[in-house]
Amino acid sequence: MYQNSDLRIFSGNAHQALATDVCQYLDIEPGAVEVFQFSNENIFVRFQENIRGRDVFLVQPFSSPVNQNIMELLIMIDAAKRASAGRVTAVVPYYAYGRTDKKDQPRVPITGRLIADLIQVAGAERVLTIDLHAGQIQGFFSIPVDELTALPLIADYFLDTDSAGVVVAPDVGSTKRARDVAERWGEPLAIIEKRRLGNSDRTESVTVIGDVKGRKAIIVDDEVNTGGSLVAAAETVLEHGATSVSAAVTHPVLSEPGSGSLRNSVIDQLVVSDTLPIDNKNTDGMNIRVVSVAPLLGEAIRRIHFNRSVGEMFQQ
Repeated sequence: MYQNSDLRIFSGNAHQALATDVCQYLDIEPGAVEVFQFSNENIFVRFQENIRGRDVFLVQPFSSPVNQNIMELLIMIDAAKRASAGRVTAVVPYYAYGRTDKKDQPRVPITGRLIADLIQVAGAERVLTIDLHAGQIQGFFSIPVDELTALPLIADYFLDTDSAGVVVAPDVGSTKRARDVAERWGEPLAIIEKRRLGNSDRTESVTVIGDVKGRKAIIVDDEVNTGGSLVAAAETVLEHGATSVSAAVTHPVLSEPGSGSLRNSVIDQLVVSDTLPIDNKNTDGMNIRVVSVAPLLGEAIRRIHFNRSVGEMFQQ
């Protein structure tokens, strides 16, 4: 069993604020590491302290620029292994390419699996993540994967501030996570049936399965990018009689076009976590609230470090 002094947490450039908050929760100092890009776009990593035999956690969500941040993590893992770290855990709060989890068209890749292979080949011995887009991504790895969920934190925000109403899944694929939230609140569940138009980000919502009439609706999803699914779902539930619409989403990808559509949408409030850094320019004028996942990640890291159950965190 590792000792507390053996625990070290390092961050790439993707989301240093989150890594700092995790360290504050654990009452330890962030690890010293140098991560930068040369003028030829080659990435350089050097740990600035001794990590031989240490239990090393590398915090790096796959935020924008996604491909650069993925490469940073891979090089950090390799550097940690070559520095004789005792164990290396990749802490990836947001796993990009999670939507590419199967071959749904001819001659396309399964990029979610490719990223998993790269992380393992680099030398990671464990992965810690939050709300994967598809649960089967865990099966892409042959190393342990601990998937946390931020939705209880977001659910508690709504319970603390307002009555819930009806929980809405924006598509059939989101039904399980929406059902979990509905059961936590003791509220009914509704599901949006929709069709995606080709490979574009545009979606066409079709109908609502369940009763939303006269209720406040809260749409639950794992991530928001362009906002197309959320906006279409919100408009649909209002057409079916909902009195208002809010949204609870774990990962605020919030690319610039999506921010504009959300800002002008019928969604009253968007509650997200800080698995990704939020660009204030893209969210200016939006009613957005951020719930921190630092305590969630910090507690999971503590439990992994001391070989305790992570699943017990979600047992009520």
